Amino acid sequence: MKSKTITGQVYETIFAILKKNPDGIRWSELLKEVEKKNPSFHPKTVNGCVWKLVEKYPDKVYKPSKGVFKLR
Repeated sequence: MKSKTITGQVYETIFAILKKNPDGIRWSELLKEVEKKNPSFHPKTVNGCVWKLVEKYPDKVYKPSKGVFKLR
């Protein structure tokens, strides 16, 4: 992950949140938590990063059920 880019910073934030929620976190809660951690992120950027999370990092994240994200 490139933390110097905005999307890199968003992904770093997402992974930090996922680490704090080992049982998984729902889509809507994940979006709220990212927004809380850094309100300067554009909501559409955050939404796009979460949307592509499993596709971009299949070795790190999976969805045990619809709308829930969990670290592997």
